[in-house]
Amino acid sequence: MRNFLALAALPLFLVRAGSSFAADDTFEINKTDASGTVGAKAKASVTITARKGWHLNHEAPLTLKLAPAPGILLDKPKLARGDLALSGETEARFDVGMTLSEPGKKVIEAEAGFVLCQQDACRPVKEKLTLATLATPATEPKAAPAKKARKKK
Repeated sequence: MRNFLALAALPLFLVRAGSSFAADDTFEINKTDASGTVGAKAKASVTITARKGWHLNHEAPLTLKLAPAPGILLDKPKLARGDLALSGETEARFDVGMTLSEPGKKVIEAEAGFVLCQQDACRPVKEKLTLATLATPATEPKAAPAKKARKKK
């Protein structure tokens, strides 16, 4: 019985572990993870898309709260409507700027907050997600080969 329950929960985990998911059929959240070299700027993104006749309420707050792991320095830990890289009736995208200060894989825990509306109803949504990061060590420039001294005759 336990194995059956574990297998039944697997599809739910796989939906959440991917680059997009939908908590219900009224919206979808797509994300792109960040990768880069230690010390350089990197970028992830989160796109919210309303579906099935719903739209994003342009008068309500639209936020993305971020909690990075150590080794990730965010440009801003909380993004709001004014920070949107893309804003439309049914779609909005946040670009998350950061500097990766330690090599390796790390995560940023996030919570998106927005309001979906139809002609006669609105509903607030708060959705948690995780952004992955991968920082590779910075490579040092190779030194030029030493020139051999010529022997004088």
